[in-house]
Formats: sequence, C-alpha cells, structure tokens
Amino acid sequence: MIKAVAQTHDAGQHTLDVVVVGGGAAGIGVAVALTHAGITNFAVLERGTVGASFAAWPAETRFITPSFPTNSIGMLDLNSIAVGVSPAFSLEVEHPTGEEYASHLRGVAQFFELPVREQTDVLRVTKVGEDFRVDTPTETLRAKHVIWAAGEFQYPRLNGFPGSEFCRHTATIPSYEDLGGDDFIVIGGYESGVDAAYHLACCDKRVRLFDKACPWKDESSDPSIALSTYSLERMREDWFEQFVELFPHTPIASVKKYDDGFEVKALDGRWFPTSTPPLLAGGFEGSHQLVADLFKQRDDGFPELNENDESTLTPGLFLCGPAVRHDNHVFCFIYKYRQRFAVVAKAIATSLGLPAEELESYRKWGMYLDDLSCCGEECVSC
Repeated sequence: MIKAVAQTHDAGQHTLDVVVVGGGAAGIGVAVALTHAGITNFAVLERGTVGASFAAWPAETRFITPSFPTNSIGMLDLNSIAVGVSPAFSLEVEHPTGEEYASHLRGVAQFFELPVREQTDVLRVTKVGEDFRVDTPTETLRAKHVIWAAGEFQYPRLNGFPGSEFCRHTATIPSYEDLGGDDFIVIGGYESGVDAAYHLACCDKRVRLFDKACPWKDESSDPSIALSTYSLERMREDWFEQFVELFPHTPIASVKKYDDGFEVKALDGRWFPTSTPPLLAGGFEGSHQLVADLFKQRDDGFPELNENDESTLTPGLFLCGPAVRHDNHVFCFIYKYRQRFAVVAKAIATSLGLPAEELESYRKWGMYLDDLSCCGEECVSC
C-alpha cells in the first residue's frame, strides 16, 4: 500500500511540476492536455511500455467502441485520447485489437514528444510538506502535483468466492483459440465474459455463461451498466446461440477442483461440472487501491474527488482514468474519462500561474466536461 507520510526533502533536488503515473490511455491523454496547458516540466512514469495493458489483451479481443475518423466534421473519434488524432485514421480499423491500440498510444506519445520514462515502476507516493516524493527502484523524484493514471486492467479481481484461485482470469489468456478443451464455464456476463464466450463459440466450443444479473437484458442505455451494441450484436450470431448457454441471475458460490476436472456451485445449490478450469470475467481491482490511503473513499469504495478530480484528502493528487466517479456518474470508458483531462490540466496550470487558454478549444471536441449536470440522460425507446 502506498501511504502519505510526513517527511523532509533532500536539499537541492529538482522539483517537477507534475508526475503522471501510468502510460496508458489516461496517462498519455492527460499528458497531452498538460502540454496544451503550457506545462513542460513534467514526467510520465510507466512501469512497462506505453499501452502495455492493451497489448496484454487476448489476441482476439477488440474494442467494443467503434473508431471512425470524424475530425473533419468536428467530432472526435470515440477511441481517441487527444484532439487531432484518430485511431481509425492511423490504424485503418474500426474495432482495434489491444496490440493495435497500444501501437496507437505509442505513436501519440512520440508525436507530442511526451517525456515518458518506460520500465519505471512507482514504489511509493508520499506527500512531503506541500510537494510529493515519488520513489522508483532507481531514483526519487519530487513533484508539486501527481496525477494517478495507472488504470485498472493490470489487476484482475481473483478473490470473489471460495475456489476462485482454480479459475483463470480472462485477462491472463493470450488467445482463446489456443485453449485446450471443448467445454467451458465463463463466470461473469458483462463485456469480457461475452467476449470470451463469443470467441470460444467461434471455435465450436461449448460454453456456459453465468452472471449474477442479466446485463444482456438491462434496459439502461448507459454502457457502464448494460452491454454494448457490439456485444449484443455478436450474441445474435448463429454460432453464439448454438454453442453458448446463458445462466442469468445465477451468482456463483464456489469452485472445487477434482482429479478429473472442476465443479462450479451456484448460490441456488446447483452444481455444474467442467473438465477445464472455469474462466473468470469478474472485472478488475483497479490501481487506485494502491494509493487508497491518499484518498477518502466513497461508499462504493471508489476515491472521493473534488470538482477537479483532485483528492479531497491529499491536495495536489489527481485521478485520471476509469476509476473516476462523481455522484452516480461513471467514467469507465475512454470516451468518458477523456472528458476530464482538460479539467485536471486546467486545475494544475492554474495552481502554477499559467493561463492554459489553449485548453478552451477542448470544449468543442467534447473533451472538456466541467458541468456534470448535463450527464445521465437516458435514451428514449420509440
């Protein structure tokens, strides 16, 4: 756990204006916004390589949100993290794979000449007086502000029920095509679970898909709650309906391992045998857990933020990415949380005495959401 501890600085150490932790979509996107705010004295720390979380996706997994180069008509590509760039234009695909999107992020970082330090793991973030101390294995950095943008997809949730250690999380699968066996149980029926079931069905493998709710029938138009259109469309494919059996409203109580296979027990008492390790699509813990002591927690466990996505407990510490929450608004997809990059950059620029006038252009691109009263509108069926 990374904790806030009162310490004194080493004399003479150079102080950065900002340290951004994480080189994924959130980290690269907010770093671009910092440059547009006139901030140059900053660093982006990435423990692997830029876009590493995306590159680790199963080979078959693609973005559920479509990319389209609409910049010429004043609309930003849904999967873009910066004004003026489009994954669809650079990659020439509508639904990028994780590896393709990682290459796009690397291209954005190079184009904007961002000060990224790869292979740099952050060990501790400590508030020291008015500034921060950021410890890595090789050096200690000082910064006036820290943006935590480490994401959540590197931390699979593995402890949801007894025996979950016998399951294999979908985030750890290089390719569904290479999985041995013909009978699979997938636990979790949201995007990752449907994606796993779809690709296994494409290989003529039998799949039983379990979910504690029924996301494929949810009437909400918010994709943070209901399945995306992309997933619903794939569920209507003939081979999906032929090979996948759905078990809605069936929460799992436990998994047991035997010499000849596994048994999955539902809370209603039913047992489901399978010869292959169950696949767990139960989501991710989120990297914000690593800095939990630097944030107050909301009732739902997510960090409490002020109107600038700044910690209410540790001034100068900001959050970017899919863990951002305000009231009942969930910013879990790129096209949602990118709307807050300029808000964070503006707040930091203001504290540094910079006008950050260029950030105002973000508004026309839907990249500067500072009025949350316009969020939450549902679609009307007609």
